[in-house]
Amino acid sequence: MKNTTRSQFNAYAAQIAALNSVDDATVKFAVEPSIEQKMEDRIQESADFLKDINILPVDEMSGEKVGIGIDSPIASRTNTVDNDRSPRAVGDMTGKTYEAKKTDFDTYITYKQMDIWAKFPDFQARLRNKVIEQIARDRLMIGFNGTSAAAETDIDTYPMLQDVNIGWLQHIRADASERVLDGIKVGAGGDYENMDAAVFDATNELLDPWYREDSELVAITGRSLLADKYLGLINANDAPTEKNALRTLMANKTLGNLPGLGVPFFPTRSLLITKRSNLSIYWQSGSRRRQIMDNPKRDRVEDFNSVNEAYVVEDFGACAFLDNILLPDGEGGWA
Repeated sequence: MKNTTRSQFNAYAAQIAALNSVDDATVKFAVEPSIEQKMEDRIQESADFLKDINILPVDEMSGEKVGIGIDSPIASRTNTVDNDRSPRAVGDMTGKTYEAKKTDFDTYITYKQMDIWAKFPDFQARLRNKVIEQIARDRLMIGFNGTSAAAETDIDTYPMLQDVNIGWLQHIRADASERVLDGIKVGAGGDYENMDAAVFDATNELLDPWYREDSELVAITGRSLLADKYLGLINANDAPTEKNALRTLMANKTLGNLPGLGVPFFPTRSLLITKRSNLSIYWQSGSRRRQIMDNPKRDRVEDFNSVNEAYVVEDFGACAFLDNILLPDGEGGWA
């Protein structure tokens, strides 16, 4: 890197060391608790979907789920002549547990790229934000695609980070299979004539009764599946008045009377009905480790980050999952 860039980088490394009360940021260190929380806040703010779910610090690497943001009925009456009043737990307090897994979020920036960025006054913020934004993207990938936590991950075989951690959808498949409709056919002659009918039926059949009318329910899916529903409407409405009405409809997409939410990295042929507050990421306080290394052998600066984290569904009763949805293939079959 250029000498001017070197000066900027040294100042950046010194600032990180000072913030974390360590002598040298190029030696592996535990991130200071206040900095750890600020980093988590920035990660959450870096992706729209993450802003709406719970990202919570927990003390233990494993334990019982927190159950935050989940409501279940508590109203009752007891004949106290014969029985004691018995309070009820709020949320899914059925002994379900979480287990945080160490996850590495390691990145690098080439000298060439750093030389370009060094011209800007926000050089340090650019370096920081590059890491933050990728962690946010990776968390979405893992949450929607993760199926296992391998000792040695393989991004070539699992490009959607399927082997980094167990995500929300896999937890539903494994621990609440009664909430899953797998391989349904949606279209003329199928199990459901359209996606609206499938979502409406799943909401009323798979969710616990007290969640079915919850105003916070959304239908989360991949953007392509949500777009498929409206593609025919776009093609069929050419008149100016129809186009104006369609703009309003497209701005308020719904599936089965629920708000439709297209989220990056969600499986293209799946759909999850739940409350956003039902999904959580737990990170273990004090588990974040970091090291910044100048690697001249590769002409780059490497930033090693790790934290113990778990992807948690707070209450399976607030979930209905349509997995591996089949659509007409145009040749009389389903795909």
